[in-house]
Amino acid sequence: MSFSQKFVRIARNLLPSPFTIALLLTALTALLALVLTLPSNTHILSYSLEVVGFWEKGFWELLTFAMQMMLMLVLGHALALTKPVDNFINHAIGFCTSTAKAAFFVSLLTISVAFINWGLGLIFGAVFARKVGEFALQKNIPLNYPLIGAAAYSGLMVWHGGLSGSAPLKVAEAGNKWSEQIAGVYGSGFIPISETLFSGMNLFATVLILVIIPSAMYWLGKRSTAAPYQLSGTYTSEENTATNLTGAERLDHAKLLAFIFGGIMLAFGIYKGYDAVSHGKGLAFINPNYINLMLFGMGLLLHSSVAKFLKAINEAISGASGIMIQFPLYAGIMGIMKYSGLVNVFSDFFVSISTPFTFPLFTLISAGIVNVFVPSGGGQWAVQGPIIIEAAKAIGVSLPKCIMALAYGDQLTNMMQPFWALPLLGITGLKAKDILPYTLFLLLLGFCIFMLALMLF
Repeated sequence: MSFSQKFVRIARNLLPSPFTIALLLTALTALLALVLTLPSNTHILSYSLEVVGFWEKGFWELLTFAMQMMLMLVLGHALALTKPVDNFINHAIGFCTSTAKAAFFVSLLTISVAFINWGLGLIFGAVFARKVGEFALQKNIPLNYPLIGAAAYSGLMVWHGGLSGSAPLKVAEAGNKWSEQIAGVYGSGFIPISETLFSGMNLFATVLILVIIPSAMYWLGKRSTAAPYQLSGTYTSEENTATNLTGAERLDHAKLLAFIFGGIMLAFGIYKGYDAVSHGKGLAFINPNYINLMLFGMGLLLHSSVAKFLKAINEAISGASGIMIQFPLYAGIMGIMKYSGLVNVFSDFFVSISTPFTFPLFTLISAGIVNVFVPSGGGQWAVQGPIIIEAAKAIGVSLPKCIMALAYGDQLTNMMQPFWALPLLGITGLKAKDILPYTLFLLLLGFCIFMLALMLF
């Protein structure tokens, strides 16, 4: 049995579904609160009832955040199914005439797209890899198809440092759930993305990723051995073939309606950005709502009809079910930690073992571990964010840097956490054990890049 097969087997035996893990983490958090924050002269039974109240209070506090993250995934996925994106992929396939070249271009373009939106990047990479596989079979090109699948998944290692990154976008929103805590460290209560996503550190890490990862995949492709594989059918975006339309049905398939409303959304988004920049507000206008507005407009415009847009949404929406059902549990965990004072216990521990230099490094490592159990960037921020804010305040380390350290750690271990790989595996026909040897290589490479960025800045 190979290492990858052993790893997959161990993961299946040790890791239940993400929802079950969220339930177990809820129970663990409640238990820790009872043990570590029980007030003196308070009976444990009465305090248990209080802890349940903390959980219930937090349970409903992230509904807006959950909806924002669901829309970001669904709209990005739907955008990846548009004809223009399909045409772009078909054009790019012409450069993929060997395993090495295919691994290079698939990883380069997937990473670039994932910086824009993680849902778009995930589906774009999966469709790209699938079409490369079909192209190689048609042209009798020897191909290491699992390596191409791993290259297509590389975008999930960089998404949290891009324009759809949950933590950086959420703290950039005025009046966010953590604004009071952030105000104690940063002053304004929100942190613009110019200090996180567009900081010198993250731009440095981004350039290194764009140069090193595709080059490394090219190097692997040169040294890999092609193996036979089979694919059933072909993957293409479907045209609107509706006929015999009558009455109001014509509106659903009318290009003009989609063009008008999609165009208005995009035009207003561009105006809003111009107005903010011209009045000296910089990039403060970019937040989850702004990103989703632009994705919504682009989806309508590029699908060219309401009917095609809704069909793509229906295909994409199942992938957001995990966010919808798990976020209330993460919010409940946040409520227990916040209202019981458990967050202060944890932050005091990190303060006791950290310095301003080591704390961001510890944050990256701990975020990577937590991501294995909480495979959601937004959910992870809800659980780990308050601890980071309090610890950064006590240690005196840059909070924007610590937020990006969490983002780096969260995205890194996606390379060993198969939860978000499921759509890619379904489209490509690959299995987790096929791509795992290569994604673990990407994990180690990314770890070195992000640690270097944190240490230099």
